[in-house]
Amino acid sequence: MYLIRGIGNIETFNKKFPNQSMSGTIGNFDGLHLGHQAILNQVKDKAKESSSASLVFFTEPHASEYFAAKDLNSRPPPRICPWREKVKQLKNFGIEFAFFLQFNKSLKTMTPQSFLDEVLAQLNLKHLIIGDDFRFGAQRAGDFQLLKNWGKNNGTEVIANKMVSRDGLRVSSTRIREALLQSNFGLAKELLGRPYTFSGKVVYGQQLGRTIGVPTANLWIPKQRLPIAGVYAVKCLLAGELFNGIANMGIRPTVDGSKPVLEVHIFNFNDFIYGQRLTIEFKNKLRDEKKFDNIDLLKEQILQDISQAKKILE
Repeated sequence: MYLIRGIGNIETFNKKFPNQSMSGTIGNFDGLHLGHQAILNQVKDKAKESSSASLVFFTEPHASEYFAAKDLNSRPPPRICPWREKVKQLKNFGIEFAFFLQFNKSLKTMTPQSFLDEVLAQLNLKHLIIGDDFRFGAQRAGDFQLLKNWGKNNGTEVIANKMVSRDGLRVSSTRIREALLQSNFGLAKELLGRPYTFSGKVVYGQQLGRTIGVPTANLWIPKQRLPIAGVYAVKCLLAGELFNGIANMGIRPTVDGSKPVLEVHIFNFNDFIYGQRLTIEFKNKLRDEKKFDNIDLLKEQILQDISQAKKILE
């Protein structure tokens, strides 16, 4: 998959892929759930039908994250997966081109007409598949009808996407975030079409776990908030091999931590894995994170967590 990194690279893209016709869509695609997959299948079908290539536009950060960062009283919604994972998922789904649009002041204040002229019109778009409630441009003034009218004049067929529902409700990233915040991993799996996982590189931490006989692997996490918090029974995938374990997502108040950390204890495992990627599947929440009066009490609770997790996972 070829990644177009911003509006400033459209000219470079057109030189590299002259006259490349495309069928595309626009969205955040956080989680790449069943609803997203239906849209991407529409895109790929139209691309095949017209002998064009598939294209996905997505913004980073999400608009809600951008606005929350500007408002001290606002908290951004949690991210189902970081952008690196999203790009990987799009590639695995067979998307040929992805267009990364940085959501900043320039994009926020761009009029709908400017977006049409400076972005969409610069690409050879045969089809654009979009939700009929899609809004874009400054003050969200652009809508589906504006795109439809623009498309008629520019040789782009603008098509409404197909909605996917489960239990009478639309499949959405918001619904999945709510399921994950409630530790309803069964519902999240149903809406995602796969288990909820998080993948990250193992990085160096305080190595406190080794001193109490419970070594942990610390995973790099993005600056965006994840929809998990507390202690979980987990499955761990490392280099194609599956292990059982427990994971804690939190600030570790007992040792005066202040920044969120995702640390994983893999049962019956003590290999050197720094720098390797570890994928965590969250199975059951065991408890919320809490502060203990001393390390001994923390260790006692961790041993209880391990015992409980083993019963759940085995």
